[in-house]
Amino acid sequence: MNFVRSLTLRQLQIFLVASRYASFARAAEELHLTQPAVSMQIRQLEETVGLPLFERIARKLALTEAGEKLTHHASRILGAIKDAEDTMTSLKQADSGSIAVGIVSSATYFAPKLLALFSHRYPKVDVNFSVGNRDALLRMLQDNAIDLAIMGRPPAELDVVTEPLAYHPQVIIAPLSHPLCEARRFDLQELRGDTFLLREPGSGTRMAAEEMFRKHLFTPRKVVTLGSNETIKQAVMAGMGVSLISLHTLALELRTREVATLDVNGTPIERTWHVVHLRSKQLSPTCTVFRHFLLEHAAQWLEREFAPLSPFTSFTNAPAKPPARVKSEEA
Repeated sequence: MNFVRSLTLRQLQIFLVASRYASFARAAEELHLTQPAVSMQIRQLEETVGLPLFERIARKLALTEAGEKLTHHASRILGAIKDAEDTMTSLKQADSGSIAVGIVSSATYFAPKLLALFSHRYPKVDVNFSVGNRDALLRMLQDNAIDLAIMGRPPAELDVVTEPLAYHPQVIIAPLSHPLCEARRFDLQELRGDTFLLREPGSGTRMAAEEMFRKHLFTPRKVVTLGSNETIKQAVMAGMGVSLISLHTLALELRTREVATLDVNGTPIERTWHVVHLRSKQLSPTCTVFRHFLLEHAAQWLEREFAPLSPFTSFTNAPAKPPARVKSEEA
């Protein structure tokens, strides 16, 4: 049986939605189909492939090894179809079509507001965004599931075009009861007795923290891994420990004085937000307009929102524009 001639794009679309939810019922709801119709399409796809794509483990639906591998190929195929559709649409009008943007979780505190500004200016453009850690965004770029990614650390392991958007300071936060809240310019070694609350491996914030430890020859007494910035902030407020975290995640907590920022030598760590896409990716005119919008507005918006909140003059006095743009990946 000819594999390519037998499967359909509709089957791949249904398969991807079902794999995302691990539920035929939820896939049917999103696709406005009946559950038997979804089951039938998946069954026909499995017959074409010749392998089971789903299995039930402890009464829960899960992908098989074949299903896991097919998700990557299906994402790339449907992404290529979307590219073709966007290109044809954009040839007619550059202010319409759709854009798929991936953002790291730390960027969820500001990126949606920039997307809302763009949508207000270009109401005919459909902007879809996905959230994940750095590793997840790299997979989405490779699978052609997103057009652009907003992240803190550009990938040296992929052939990408990287352009800086804005400064991205990382600060160390502590509960208000921490004995060093009022101390000025002390060494990281003074926190050797503290528990450090860190994001999961694969996140850009975790990589920044581990790089800071290496630079200062510092080993935390204890590390606790938590899965989100919100969980880390709540844990710090509860007195569980201290954390290195993006200043751009702290707008509410700094305004309401729920956490303290510690004045540790070498902080804030000046990182940079970047917008990234694969070099092989042919950006549609609509996507190019969106990228230019980010490059023009992100730095000014972040400076206006966060400079008054920063306890550090090194950030407050930083220029509004990011460093000179680069067109290649950074190590």
